[in-house]
Amino acid sequence: MNVITKNIKTPVGELILGSFDEKLCLADWRYRKMRTTIDRRIQTGLNSKYETGTSSIIEEAETQLAEYFSGNKIRFTLPLLCIGTDFQKKVWAALIQIPYGETETYLGLSKRLGNQKAIRAVAAANGAIAISILVPCHRIIGSDGRLVGYAGGLPAKEKLLTLENPARTLQMKLF
Repeated sequence: MNVITKNIKTPVGELILGSFDEKLCLADWRYRKMRTTIDRRIQTGLNSKYETGTSSIIEEAETQLAEYFSGNKIRFTLPLLCIGTDFQKKVWAALIQIPYGETETYLGLSKRLGNQKAIRAVAAANGAIAISILVPCHRIIGSDGRLVGYAGGLPAKEKLLTLENPARTLQMKLF
């Protein structure tokens, strides 16, 4: 069985979607710096190759992402298949718990996971996620409230955060 992939354009950049065994295993920025590393981890973890096409999961992901970008979707309901270490999966599960329209810091996320000294490991796991937006890694900001690292680029991160909480843009401009 192969990972079925399809590139899609969104209002904030191009994503590559991937499905495997009726689950979404990839919704990542097509041109991110870690593209090769992420793809290798997924293909190795699933003992599979990428094959261009579409599937019912990819089509549903496209629909839900379109609803999200139009402001009509605050919770995704797709079955996800996250490929990574146990620690990474724990971080990614914690990211999913950050509510729509809210942000968290790396320190705050580390505390949620029970180890405030794990900030760097949490940041690395956050950066390694292959399912962007649906696993809301964009909701992590610096301790000083600034936007920090994002695979899709800081302009995309700012647009996503503004979509989810328009008041945030006003707050950022006040400081």
